[in-house]
Amino acid sequence: MTTPAPGAPGTTADPTNAGTTTADGRALPADPRSAPAAPVGDTDDPSPRWSWMERLPLRTRLVTITVLVLAAGLILAAVVTRTVVSGYLVEQTDDQLRQSAKSVAELAVTQPEAAPRFPSEYYVVTHDADGNVDGKPYAWSHNVEKYGTPDLPSESLSEVAARKAVPFTVASSGGSDPAQWRAVGFVSPSTQQSAYVALPLAGVQQTVAYLTRSLLFSALAIVIVGGAISFLLVHRSLRPLRRIEATAAKIADGDLSQRVPERPTSTEVGSLSASLNTMLAQIERAFSAQEESERRMRRFVSDASHELRTPLATVKGYGELYRMGALDTPDKVDDTMGRIEDSARRMSTLVNDLLVLARLDEGRPMRHERVDVAAMARDAAQDLHALDPTREVAVTGLAPGAPAPAAVPVTGDLDRLRQVLTNLVGNVARHTPTGSPAEVAVGQSPDGSAVVEVRDHGAGITPEQAERVFERFYRADSSRNRESGGSGLGMAIVAAIVGAHQGHVSVSETPGGGMTVRVLLPAADRYDGASSSSA
Repeated sequence: MTTPAPGAPGTTADPTNAGTTTADGRALPADPRSAPAAPVGDTDDPSPRWSWMERLPLRTRLVTITVLVLAAGLILAAVVTRTVVSGYLVEQTDDQLRQSAKSVAELAVTQPEAAPRFPSEYYVVTHDADGNVDGKPYAWSHNVEKYGTPDLPSESLSEVAARKAVPFTVASSGGSDPAQWRAVGFVSPSTQQSAYVALPLAGVQQTVAYLTRSLLFSALAIVIVGGAISFLLVHRSLRPLRRIEATAAKIADGDLSQRVPERPTSTEVGSLSASLNTMLAQIERAFSAQEESERRMRRFVSDASHELRTPLATVKGYGELYRMGALDTPDKVDDTMGRIEDSARRMSTLVNDLLVLARLDEGRPMRHERVDVAAMARDAAQDLHALDPTREVAVTGLAPGAPAPAAVPVTGDLDRLRQVLTNLVGNVARHTPTGSPAEVAVGQSPDGSAVVEVRDHGAGITPEQAERVFERFYRADSSRNRESGGSGLGMAIVAAIVGAHQGHVSVSETPGGGMTVRVLLPAADRYDGASSSSA
């Protein structure tokens, strides 16, 4: 039977704090605060005994590893050399014993009186059949005093014969500079005696000791020099990384214009530098785009608020007049209602334009149908003439004096493309003097793209205005009065619709004065309908 945990009736606390269970045994989710923290980064963390190395700078680690590897290699080479040389010198001593020890032993056994004439380095001792020393050992006293007496075994004839004249090493006793001896035993069949012949290994040991010291000092010098050279080379090789580190620090401080010095891309540092510079360029462009987007958004909100404030204030003001009873005659009421309707119509137009731009920004799909740009151009010319009957409007070809083609097909959304020409001819009617001529030119570019140009002969625009004419809420007239035109979204809508059709729109000066808006749309066979982004 479980006991409910305090504050949680009907539940049982897991002693591991991994979760809880209800009274009927159902598991409840574990408390995330009691769960172990998830590992961050690489799960193959180094052992704690190597954590001290992780805190060292990279150049220190590289130099340390180089020195350790160099030292280990030299130590291994020294050990192998010492072992090989020592074995070689002992083998030479064994060869000497094999070549002359038997004759020396037989001479010592058969002709004891010849012992003083033995070679000085040999030590010979004879044993009887039971292994006891038989007679005085034959040796040069100087060797015995210096290297001591070899500790030769006391063996019977059969034991000596069992060695089969294989040399072996024995220790020594006494002497001013004790050394090991290399000995070999022989059996004399004629006298039933055995003899041991030994040679001191002092020369071998001295040579090996000298070689060991030489290798030790050489290895120490090589490690020191190698460590110094390794430090210089690593320090120089990591100089580009330190530059990358310094550049990254400046970037972290906010200077996104910094770049890593270029290096050959065939090297790892060069490849890293190229990748970092590419990444930094993308980050800088992203931040610039973000800042520009925020700037445009702030300006958009400011412009939209400004455009909506005037009609809203008008509606509010006339509403207050009506509530206060100031509209005491039918004429005043009719005039007020007309002004309110005009303000509401202005707000409705602004909201509709904003909705069109929002839908284009969202990339909503549009219809893909065959559209005749030449027919739309003729309709637009008629619309402009209807707006201003005193204006002379002509539909022409692109070249001066050329007739307009009968048909220029494109693929797109008929209603959206018609809105483009409606906005353009509306700008002509609104921003040029009444009765001034205008042309709608239509044709095809050399690559087959459809071209429509709306030309007016008004005051035109300056180059500075041409750069911003397609911005939202931008108007050449900064007063924003209703007599000067709309809200400044017409050209922005034109650019968005043309961009959604994978086309391009631009403005230029009309020969003789005025402004020409040029719309370029891809031919019907080259429009894939994949792009719907605004310009």
